[in-house]
Amino acid sequence: MHTDTRSTSEAPGPAESSIGQMFGRIAPTYDFLNHLLSLGRDTPWRRKAARQLPQDRTLKIVDLATGTGDMLISLLRERPNIAEAVGSDISAEMLNACRLKLHKRGLESRVELMCADASGTSFPADTFDAVTMAFGIRNTADASATLRETHRILKPGGLAMILEFSLPACPVMRWFYLRYLRLVVPFIGSLISGDRRAYRYLDQSIESFQQPQQFCSLMQKAGFHDVSAIPLTWGVASIYRGTRGSIPGEV
Repeated sequence: MHTDTRSTSEAPGPAESSIGQMFGRIAPTYDFLNHLLSLGRDTPWRRKAARQLPQDRTLKIVDLATGTGDMLISLLRERPNIAEAVGSDISAEMLNACRLKLHKRGLESRVELMCADASGTSFPADTFDAVTMAFGIRNTADASATLRETHRILKPGGLAMILEFSLPACPVMRWFYLRYLRLVVPFIGSLISGDRRAYRYLDQSIESFQQPQQFCSLMQKAGFHDVSAIPLTWGVASIYRGTRGSIPGEV
């Protein structure tokens, strides 16, 4: 496959454009800060998420909001049965960083990159065996619309796998985690990236995002079946799974 940065959707709206610009600004330091601020846990989280995909058949997958490509790389390493892979992101700067990483690892020929909004792609319906998304859905303007789009582009029986931050259920762990998000993350993020606002946004987006039970309900409303949430590291992140039903009746 070839790498490509052509747009696959209509021009993003104001909210999507603002988010895309913010991630474009922090693209050069994004990976380093991800690893630092997650205390190195983001890498095993992605590996565990990648292992949710089946390995008993060849797969055609798309990673939405792919960013700098860490999820794509984990998927390709953990699941050699992926025959076709697409990475899509709203930020051209993030895709450029992704392209460089894929090239360094000799993976660029296995991936097609596209600049597109996750909530409104131009992929035909029933295209992919799996749709993945890591730390991206809370940054979309409408999580429900993004889930409906994910459902639309999945083949019947296909798997949606979403890795996202969440808040620990334990009150004590939640208190310490919120202090970390509100104080430590913006300080370190500002120090290294020079963009305090972006890392203050990180805290706000995590705190305001749906918690696991609520998000599972959103997935069900979008049409997914067999929905589940797997908590990671005391619940600071979760892996969400859902299956598109078989036509007819989507059951």
